[in-house]
Amino acid sequence: MANYLWRVVQSAERLTLDQEVAGSIPAPPANNIDARIPNNTSTSGSEEHTAVELVTKKKLLLVAGRVHPELATEISERLGVPLGDVELASFPNGERHCRYGESIRGADLFILQTHDSIEGTTINDAIMEQLIMVDAARRASAKRITVVAPFFGYSRQDRKATGREPITAKLVANLFAAAGAKRLVSIDLHSGQIQGFFDGPVDHLTAMPVLVNWMKANLPPNVVVVSPDSGRVRVAERYGNHLNTDIAMVHKRRVKVEGAGADGEQSIVEAKGVVGQVKGRPCVIIDDMIDTAGTICAAAEQLKVEGATEVYAAATHGVLSGPAVDRLKNAPIEKLVITNTLPIPPEKNFDKLVVLSVAEIIADALDAVFEDTSVSEIFAGQNHS
Repeated sequence: MANYLWRVVQSAERLTLDQEVAGSIPAPPANNIDARIPNNTSTSGSEEHTAVELVTKKKLLLVAGRVHPELATEISERLGVPLGDVELASFPNGERHCRYGESIRGADLFILQTHDSIEGTTINDAIMEQLIMVDAARRASAKRITVVAPFFGYSRQDRKATGREPITAKLVANLFAAAGAKRLVSIDLHSGQIQGFFDGPVDHLTAMPVLVNWMKANLPPNVVVVSPDSGRVRVAERYGNHLNTDIAMVHKRRVKVEGAGADGEQSIVEAKGVVGQVKGRPCVIIDDMIDTAGTICAAAEQLKVEGATEVYAAATHGVLSGPAVDRLKNAPIEKLVITNTLPIPPEKNFDKLVVLSVAEIIADALDAVFEDTSVSEIFAGQNHS
């Protein structure tokens, strides 16, 4: 098929088509012309005026890194677009290499990679691989490059908590912009201000619809939505509104560990009390991610001390590092609900764990970006934090 559609439109106010102009516009082959002359053709006197409008034909292409092929396949199937051909390799010294196996010239390219460590690699390898894919795409003349990072790495380092510290979330955003990315798509960023770190449009998605649907179908009535700390209260309020229920908050503090603690932890979490009425009621703790599970387990234990009958937990990102699985197995939590923004290997799976898919949310958002329609309307405006 032709890369462009040629439309010839007659207009009294536009371009005069005489020999000089006609000679300046090369005519494409006959089978590549879509000449459409409207019935309401207008003329002015004896002169006939004609304009040529060049309409670009859009092409959506989705490619994926190697961290989470299952999610990539699911998104591809929901979009109805096959995954693009890209060859990814690692050199013996750990360097990454990328080559696109098909032309991506002029494509609206979406590069999917969640930032996580898989066997034998680190989260830094995942980010670097995606950066290299972006750079290769820019050099191969992709029209627009969108980075799709369901879990955005280094998002917790979004400010200087003390002196002489980096703001690494901003650094990662800068790297993607420097590599050639024009747009960023992510889900439930750790803090809303990260949307301003990237020099371009950011589509901030949320897993709230998926998690709320599960809660409505599976949680007991009169459940209390609990924020594990003061930073998640606004998010807890939104869940409370969807479930038409009350909210509470666990007051916590972090105690610095001298040197490195167990499994490299820099601090331990202590729950000091609960703000809100939870006695005699089931509770669900809402957070954006669960890493070592110290916060979520301390909150669950404090809720039981305060008289909660049952405790559930829900989070978008199941990082589940170090002691997380053992802690969660032994914590007073009935069910832990997460999404598949990150791959869950067999060794991190356990009886309490429920994993929900966000493939439909991502596919709908990518389709909206490609078609230049609203992403916010997919979430009824609930994706802004």
